[in-house]
Amino acid sequence: MAGRELTAEGSLKPIGSSPFLEGFDLFDFTSTAETRLRFAIAGEGQPLLLLHGHPQTHVTWRKIAPVLARHFTVIAADLRGYGDSSKPSGGDDHVNYSKRAMARDQVELMRALGFERFVVAGHDRGGRVAHRMALDHPDAVTSLAVLDIAPTATMYARTNREFATRYFWWFFFIQPHPLPERLMGADPEYFLQAHLGRQNGAVHATEPEVMAEYLRCYRDPRTQHAVCEDYRAAAGIDLVHDATDDDKRIAVPLLAMWGARGTVGTLYDVEQTWREKALDVRGRALDCGHNLQEECPALVTEELLSFFAS
Repeated sequence: MAGRELTAEGSLKPIGSSPFLEGFDLFDFTSTAETRLRFAIAGEGQPLLLLHGHPQTHVTWRKIAPVLARHFTVIAADLRGYGDSSKPSGGDDHVNYSKRAMARDQVELMRALGFERFVVAGHDRGGRVAHRMALDHPDAVTSLAVLDIAPTATMYARTNREFATRYFWWFFFIQPHPLPERLMGADPEYFLQAHLGRQNGAVHATEPEVMAEYLRCYRDPRTQHAVCEDYRAAAGIDLVHDATDDDKRIAVPLLAMWGARGTVGTLYDVEQTWREKALDVRGRALDCGHNLQEECPALVTEELLSFFAS
């Protein structure tokens, strides 16, 4: 798909061909809030937005995006604060990293590309953005898939010692600035490798060159701060938004997939947690750890194609 030309009132800047997603072109999109989003795009047909989690970037979709692009127009974007997207200050109550703000970014990107309605799949933090997107923009999201998460409010409400031990960063990152930033920044390579090693169920799921790309982004002190702001927002303003919308249910079809050997799949009845938040839920456990799209890409691709086609 090299050479794709896009125009949206000057808000799109071509970067070149993606070195990690075969057949994809890279662009920067600048939103009305002056937030710059890096994204990769390829394919034709129904639009599919892919959203990554922590500590990855849009490159996490490299194993499945080219196959999906045979059936959809695939847009894989870096969330604000991650990858090569811009990293604004957190603002009062960390509101600039609320999932509401992060979802608004992506909806504006899709509209700039001419897609008023689309399907979305999100892993980890990207799944939380997709959840909020479906609540705030029900006319835009026609169906969504969430990978290896239970709802944020549910996970905090049902926290126990085992969860706090396995997912210690949920409680480490939310500590006041600059404590977690300074500790993480002292050796970001060790922290990143230990984090992914802890979550990957397959030892070689993340290739060395991809780990190097993740590390390139993770070494940036602005990324380290943005990561903490993302989690601080999740433990604060996001819970306020969730409480306000506690009586709302996602009306469009929702697919939940999770790793049977991961923390979420071990500690929660994942499908049931989503039945508490959505009206039409189907679920599937995969024999892997947390990073489904990197550990068992063929199965994830098959499930997404089947779900979104239906």
